[in-house]
Amino acid sequence: MTPQELQRQALQLSTDARWQLVQALLESLKQEANPKPKRGNLSRLRGIAKTSAATGQSNAKEDYVTYLTEKYQ
Repeated sequence: MTPQELQRQALQLSTDARWQLVQALLESLKQEANPKPKRGNLSRLRGIAKTSAATGQSNAKEDYVTYLTEKYQ
């Protein structure tokens, strides 16, 4: 069925039926535009806000070098 045929049939519906159709279409568009986030994505961010001050260290450059070294080994 082409969009033109669908439109022609929709215009033959009663006013209430057209409003229901519009609401259903809008709801489906909202769900596609704003998909629900997948669960578990935040678990990968655990510890991201940890600072070196919490461990008593204050050398950020050294911490970053250690981080990169461990990451790319």
